[in-house]
Amino acid sequence: MMLKHAALGAAFFCLALVSGCSGEIPIERLSGQTMGTTWSVVIANPIGSHDGAQLTAELEAALAEVNRQMSTYDPESEISRFNADDRVGEWFPVSGPFADMTARALGFSEVSAGAFDPTVGPAVNLWGFGPEATSEDLPTDADIEAARAQIGFEAIAVRAPEADGGAALMKTAPRTLDLSAIAKGYGVDVMYAVLDDAGYANFLVEIGGEVRVKGDKDGRGWQIAVEKPIREQRAVEQVLALKNVALATSGDYRNVRTIDDVVYSHTIDPTTARPVTHALASVTVASDTCAVADGWATTLLVLGPEGGLELAIKQDLAAMFITRTANGFEIQYTPRFERLVEGG
Repeated sequence: MMLKHAALGAAFFCLALVSGCSGEIPIERLSGQTMGTTWSVVIANPIGSHDGAQLTAELEAALAEVNRQMSTYDPESEISRFNADDRVGEWFPVSGPFADMTARALGFSEVSAGAFDPTVGPAVNLWGFGPEATSEDLPTDADIEAARAQIGFEAIAVRAPEADGGAALMKTAPRTLDLSAIAKGYGVDVMYAVLDDAGYANFLVEIGGEVRVKGDKDGRGWQIAVEKPIREQRAVEQVLALKNVALATSGDYRNVRTIDDVVYSHTIDPTTARPVTHALASVTVASDTCAVADGWATTLLVLGPEGGLELAIKQDLAAMFITRTANGFEIQYTPRFERLVEGG
């Protein structure tokens, strides 16, 4: 499973594409930093009461709240305090959004038989990709087995915000929780809600390459480029014209480590506590919300080209798979993604 997801880098060249010629349409651009990466907003035909400085402050306040809840890099965040609590079998009160996102993450775990696991942090740290990376050396088999023994989403329980006692989490065995694989997508959704609630009708929101768009820009949809999954350079693989949809990509080609001349991906399989070794280079998923697209993209990447495609079709997802072959990249679409490409 991919954690410290923001280090992947932008999977789309969205700003480059939307900043092209737009005729006489008023365009407003806002940007900043969050979650170890950047955020950006592009608004077409801003509302009459638009105030860029005030809107930026509102967006940054919303993102600060997401980090206060779910940042494993902040020792005072809700998730860090939950992880530091050694109690087992007792409810730990949390905010509603944190409980909801944990429940969402556990749902991905269940449907994928553990390919997505928000407790995979010990293995991510062991391989040098997490907030508590332990060594620059190749982990030993004993180290890997010790990390694997600390992984298991079944040991996390969630109490819904509307339940008696309010939102809370419980450990039934010692575990650390990491929601990085959906936190960027959730952050996009939170920013989207700020703009939507303010009355904006046509805009694009992006964090580190994860995108959600509303409405249109110039009659052609928002032009979003999916990146070719190569480490040496930035290149476009596919351009999509999107309206009212979220898009997220997970890939194995940006955040890597080289140990003894072997390249290891940051995409960790929770069932083995080791980096994946299959040929699937990236997965792009379109959905109604970015948190869902983000979680599915990570899940399908871990499962690989066969298992991921099979689950995506079974779940009726709009997904694009790019696999490395001896003859270059092979691209596969699910039926729903094919319709998206065709404008349906």
